[in-house]
Amino acid sequence: MNKIHTKTLQDLEFSKVLQQVSELCSTDLGKESALQIIPYRKREELLDALNLTKEYLASFENNNSIPNHYFEAISKEIQLLKIENTLIEIEGFRKIASISATTNGHILFYKKFHEYYPTLHKKAQEIEFTKEIQQKIDEVIDRFGDIKDDASETLYRLRKQINQVRSKINQSFAGALSTYSSAGLLDDIRESVIDNRRVLAVKAMYRRRVKGSIMGNSKTGSIVYIEPEATRNYNRDLNNLEYEEKEEVQKILKDLTNFLRPFRPLLIDYQNFLTLIDTVAAKAKYANKMQALLPKLNEERHFRLIDAYHPLLFLTNKAKGAKTYPQTIELHQENRIIVISGPNAGGKSITLKTVGLLQVMLQSGMLVPVHERSEMCLFDNVLTDIGDNQSIENHLSTYSYRLKNMNYFLRKCDNKTLFLIDEFGTGSDPELGGALAETFLEVFYEREAFGIITTHYANLKMLANELPHATNANMRFDSKTLEPVFKLVLGEAGSSFTFEVAQKNGIPYSLINKAKKKIERGKVRFDATIAKLQKERIKMDKTSTQLREEEVKARDEAKRLEELNTKIKAKLENYQQLYDHNQRMIYLGNKINDISEKYFINKKKRPLISEFLRIVETENSKRTKETAAKKKEERAKKKAVEAEVQKEVNVIRKKKKKEKAEKPKEPEKPKPVLKVGDRVRLTDSKSVGSIDTIEKNKAIVNYGMFTTSVSLDQLELVEAKKKK
Repeated sequence: MNKIHTKTLQDLEFSKVLQQVSELCSTDLGKESALQIIPYRKREELLDALNLTKEYLASFENNNSIPNHYFEAISKEIQLLKIENTLIEIEGFRKIASISATTNGHILFYKKFHEYYPTLHKKAQEIEFTKEIQQKIDEVIDRFGDIKDDASETLYRLRKQINQVRSKINQSFAGALSTYSSAGLLDDIRESVIDNRRVLAVKAMYRRRVKGSIMGNSKTGSIVYIEPEATRNYNRDLNNLEYEEKEEVQKILKDLTNFLRPFRPLLIDYQNFLTLIDTVAAKAKYANKMQALLPKLNEERHFRLIDAYHPLLFLTNKAKGAKTYPQTIELHQENRIIVISGPNAGGKSITLKTVGLLQVMLQSGMLVPVHERSEMCLFDNVLTDIGDNQSIENHLSTYSYRLKNMNYFLRKCDNKTLFLIDEFGTGSDPELGGALAETFLEVFYEREAFGIITTHYANLKMLANELPHATNANMRFDSKTLEPVFKLVLGEAGSSFTFEVAQKNGIPYSLINKAKKKIERGKVRFDATIAKLQKERIKMDKTSTQLREEEVKARDEAKRLEELNTKIKAKLENYQQLYDHNQRMIYLGNKINDISEKYFINKKKRPLISEFLRIVETENSKRTKETAAKKKEERAKKKAVEAEVQKEVNVIRKKKKKEKAEKPKEPEKPKPVLKVGDRVRLTDSKSVGSIDTIEKNKAIVNYGMFTTSVSLDQLELVEAKKKK
């Protein structure tokens, strides 16, 4: 794929999209990277970028959410590692350790969930996994950003000595404070701090009686601040030790910097990887805001957008709570060029920009807000001529600039080009400019380029009607209110509704009539014919929609009646079979009743048996022998019916079980403690007796006539023994 021209990106306001994406980045480097996004030139790189964004977007909806990728830039530290004998500060090491830990976390995460994120895993596998950097820094620097005491033996010894000297300073100062305070030489405030050193607040009149160095005095001169002599000596030792400590810390940091120098390429990879993840995350968040997706990509040069939204317009209207109208448009080998006509403010330009911007976004690795059944293909060139295009810097008029642009189109246009031209041919004499525009369009057509243009020129509309692989289209307008409907209709040219719009906006009818007389009658009739056709088309569309709705209703009703008729027929057949069976049973019953009466009268068994046999043989002769196949079929039907019945029974059981589960259980009443003398009965029994004795969870129950031994669990309390 060729590089898409910067002017195309400007015409389509691609920079505004990148600005919105960059605002969703978490890091400064991510924001910079997002603003520098351009269309890819290699198909493989583009497909990887699209899959990265698609996979990250999918992570918003599953349980395996991608870990945090925030990091602080280490560009300065990477630059220092390039220069010999340089030193990285403690804060720099902290950032390096953090970026190493974050990258390692991502590498392990994508390895674990590589089935969910195959492209992200593939990208992470390109980075070397190592904990050596993080471990080495952790050995030297603690989590608070300080050098650890055991970073080296020398540092450990120096800090131990420093602590001892500080302890001696505090002790010596406390002794001097106590001595001079009890002698009454100190002011009420007793002590103060000057240059991070504790000093005694000595009354000015007694300053010669206190041994030490004068560090200053109060504004009034009544107090002199003196550092005790013993404390001063210890502070001198402390300064020497702190200087040695600082030198040792610098040596440790220098050694750590030298240790990291060979890892410089890996740190560059870490930063680049996390910057990429930040940019991909921002693209995914942007797609989520627009409900964007990755449409099907084909290589057959088939471009089909269904319910496509202009991203900038969609998000602006979403923030305002306004409606955005989607567009559906299709380009393929048999319909390469679409010429959109119609009145201004109908949505022609926004349709053009929607197609162009979505194509540029897709070829930059971004998902687009279209229906999931949409299809897109890739173009080597996307050429645009949208807007005023007047060049003040080059002193070019609109038309001159457009001609210069057309010259560029003619050089670049081929069968792998998508061109988008707004108000094609304007800027010059309508007839001459229209003729030149017609010639340009014929050249683009011959080169088999895909394109969409908007125009008011009748000759371009006629050319689109004549060319077999070009199509006229118009933006739907309400013929009564003359308000735009923002719907693209393919197959017919659109009227500009010039005079109708003028009349609606209050221009006197007499002036409109006068204007009509100034132009050729043929043009007026042509435009009027187009306007009339559009009105008829709108009526036909409404009628077609109504007929389709009625057809669907009629089809549904016919289907319902057919199902009802089938059910009624089946019921009638069942009832007829049941009736025939019952009639036969009544007939046989009457026969058997007659035979029984005869036998009751004459008590003769032989005629009785022979009569029974005759009836049985007669009935058997009516039965036809069933074939094995028919029996098998009937058994299968029977099983199917039983399975269906069982299924319904299971559904009812589940429903009852659910209702039973949902029904709140009543709290069980505590079981009363049974005692001797209580009147009781066995569970599910009506006989009542009294307890004589209770031993080891068993009771002897007296029923008057007899006694029995029963477990206490099987007894219910009828009446407790009355207390006297």
